[in-house]
Parts: sequence; structure tokens; C-alpha cells
Amino acid sequence: MDVLFWGPLVRVGQAIIASCPTLIVGWLIAAVFERILGRDGTLKLFGGHTWRQLPQAWLLGMLLPVCSLGVIPVMLQMRRSGIAGGTILAFGLTAPLFNPISVLYGLTLSDPVAILVFCICSLTIVTVMGLFWDWVFPKTDLLPEELPPTPPGIRRIAAAALSMCQQAWSSSSLYILYAYAGVGVLALLLPAGILQRAASRDNPLAPVIMAGVSTFAYVTPMAAIVQVSSMFEHGNSIGAAFTLLVLGTGVNLGMTVWIFHHYGWRRSMAWMACLFFVVLGLGYAIDGPLYPRGVQPADHTHAFDSYCNPFPFDSLNLAATSIEMLKKTANGSAAELIAGGFAILCLLIGGVQRSFDPQNRWMDLLTRPAHSEMADKKKLDIVLPNSVIAASCLAGLIAASVGGCYLYYPPHSEIHKEMTIINTELHSAAMTGDWEGVEHWIPIQEDWAHKLNVSSYLRRTPMSRFQQLRLKVYLTKLELLEHASEDQEREEAKDWARQMALSFRRLFLSLNALR
Repeated sequence: MDVLFWGPLVRVGQAIIASCPTLIVGWLIAAVFERILGRDGTLKLFGGHTWRQLPQAWLLGMLLPVCSLGVIPVMLQMRRSGIAGGTILAFGLTAPLFNPISVLYGLTLSDPVAILVFCICSLTIVTVMGLFWDWVFPKTDLLPEELPPTPPGIRRIAAAALSMCQQAWSSSSLYILYAYAGVGVLALLLPAGILQRAASRDNPLAPVIMAGVSTFAYVTPMAAIVQVSSMFEHGNSIGAAFTLLVLGTGVNLGMTVWIFHHYGWRRSMAWMACLFFVVLGLGYAIDGPLYPRGVQPADHTHAFDSYCNPFPFDSLNLAATSIEMLKKTANGSAAELIAGGFAILCLLIGGVQRSFDPQNRWMDLLTRPAHSEMADKKKLDIVLPNSVIAASCLAGLIAASVGGCYLYYPPHSEIHKEMTIINTELHSAAMTGDWEGVEHWIPIQEDWAHKLNVSSYLRRTPMSRFQQLRLKVYLTKLELLEHASEDQEREEAKDWARQMALSFRRLFLSLNALR
């Protein structure tokens, strides 16, 4: 029974850590909409009550770096601004699906044509679902809520910061907790490793199974694109991969509850049924044409182990193992640690403000009109319109996404240093039979190897065909070493470790020689 307690607890903790960066971005965007852009400005940003609402929604959704959790407070601000329901739902599906980092990553992991087809089909679904909602339920938008204008200067910045903390401690966070609960429910219901053959090419129900699982799961855009690419490499069902990308990344239990709460059961059920019908229909339609040729279907895959309970029923010492797993997750990225600390700070400030200032006097003080005499003294100051400030904030977020690509995908020299260190650790673990060490280092090394390819594209020095083959050979050696480690075949693991080391040297010799 300990497995049923510690397993869901670990999965929820991992989801919380992974979601912090994009959740912070969601609170910030919601604060910009509320206190800088305002209700009227937000409505205009999304095209007003014109035909441009829908295309502008998915265009903004593709550019803003949020996940299916961070988009929830943004959707709430859109609804309060009087934006049509179809536009809100289109934005809610698009924003988690695409961001510059994940799309670039996906284009180098799998066949670019397949990834582009996935993107086009996803945008088609978003458009169709938005049009369907506005056609069947044309009057679901609210009258915009009135908000006092925020005075310019430091008080406008302070008001936006306070609003961000209020977003963290609001009803939106309740839906986010529902999403985390969905992750725990999956780990409670799915034993360890049960999905290893769920996405098999020979399983006609693979897309349906993936639809049921991904609706409760929380998947970041990067994790989803890696899993989809893994499914291509291992010859899994392409329909299941497409279903995972759309529903796993774009939908979670919290968003589902949000939609049902704000639009009612009848409308929400009709929309969800239509969404599943369109997604599964397209999934089955592209399964055959996009299936990679010449790929030997793998007997099983570990791509979906993160949705299941991490512990087999005979596991021991679960408390210490769970703490160690969460430590490894937290230590995986400095950005997640910083974002986690900032998220806790926002929650604390929001909770204190809600407890000691239920009438929202702090915000009233910040939005109180400036005294005329003070305004006269500062008449030489340039007062930027709220629309300019908001546009600058949104442009900054987009620029940060682009800049983040270069930080996430460093130059070859830095990648070489990191991979050399990891390769040494991996070789040592394989030679000494440290199976846990091999299991720990292989996915990290694979991630750096894929970053190597993306880094080349970003810096306009794409890898040649010969270099790409060298990289593919190295990744194959890593996979074979992983299989030997799983079976704990010591001599076989040593042999693949030697071949892996040789392949690694040849890879970087080819990269350095052809610069």
C-alpha cells in the first residue's frame, strides 16, 4: 500500500516542479492583461468583436510561452474582458501546444515533415473547435468587468506585481490543483510500466488509450515533443503520438473543470465530445501516411512511464527513494528552482493580502488617481499609454522565448564539455555495473545530443549528412547500452559502453574537422 501513497506523491511533486516556470509566465500575462492593458485593451488585443478574434488568439498562443496550467489564469482574464468563448478556448488549446523552444526541438528529433504536419493539424483543430463553439453557442461572452485605470509610474508597476500575486492566490489556482490531482490519480490507477505497450503500432486502440490517459496527465510542451519524437523513433502508433501532443499538452483535468464551471455541463460536454472526435479522427487518418519507413517497431517503450506509478509493488525503502527522485527533478534545471522560489513568494504575498486585506484596499491605494499638484510637478515626465506598456511586456515575453532558445541550446563547445563529463560518468557506471547510474545518465546525455543538433540550426551551421549519421550512431549505442542495463547484462553493457565511447570520439572529431 505504500506504493499507492508514495507513487502519486512523487508524480505530483515532479509535475509541480516542471510547471513552475511557465506558471509564473501565466500569472505575469494575466497581470498585464488586468492592470496594464485593461479590459478594453485586452479585448482589442484579441481582435475585438470581429472575425480576427480567432486567428489572433492562436497567433498569440503560439508566441507566448505558457503551458496548460499557466494558461488558466490568462483564460480567466480573457473571459472577464468579454472575449468570445470560442476565442478563449482556441487560445487555451494553442498556447500550451507551441513555443519556439519545443518546435525547434521537435524539428530536429523527428522527420521535419511529420512535425510540420502535426502543427498544421493542431492549428486546424483549434480553428475548427473555436468556430464550432461560436456557431453552436454564440452568446457565451460576458460584459467586460469595469476596472479603475491604473496611474502611470511606479504605482502601475506595483499594481501589476500585486495583481500577479493575486493571480497566484485566486480561484485559478484551485483549477491548477485539480490538474495536479489528475496526475496523482493516473499514478494511483496505472501500475508501473503498464503503458509500455499501450502505443504499439499493432494496437488499433492506441490513440483511444492515449486520449484517455493524456486528458488527466500534465505534459509540458518540451516533454510532449520529446515523447512524440521517441514514438517516431521506436515505431509506435503515429495516431497515438498525435493524440498525446494535442490532448496531453493542451488539456488537463484542471482546464476541463474550468471549462465545465464557466460554460456549463451541456455546452462543455458537446465541445469536449467534438474535440475528441476531431482529434481521434485526424489521428487515425495520419497514422498510415506519416508512419516512418524502415523503422523496426520496438517491443516496448519507456516514454510513458512518467504517467504511471514510478514504483513496482515489491519496491522497498520508498520514502528515501521518493525524496531522492524529487531531488533529482529539482536539481535538473536552475530555471525550475528559481521559478519555484518565485512562485512560493507570489503565493505567500497573495495569501497575506487576501487574509489581511479582503476589501482589496492595497490595490485601491495603488490605483487611486494622482493628486493634481503632483501631476503638475511631473508634467515634463513622459506618460506612456497602457497599450504601449502592455505591448512592450508581451514583446518582451516573446523576445525572452527567442533568447531562451539560445540559452537552452548553447554553442557546440559548451555542449561538448557537458557531454564529455556525462560520457565519462556513463562509461564508468556501465563498466562497474552501476545500473542506477546508467539509468540516470542516459536520458541526460540523449537530451544534450539532441541539443547539439538544434544548436547547429540556430547558429546557421547545420550539421552535414555525415555528421547527422555520426550522431544517430551514437544515440543508437546509447539505446543499446540502456537495454543491456535494463537486463543487467554486465558483459554486454561493457561492450556497448566501449562502442559508445568510440562513437562519441568519432562524432566530435567529425564536428571539429568540418567546421
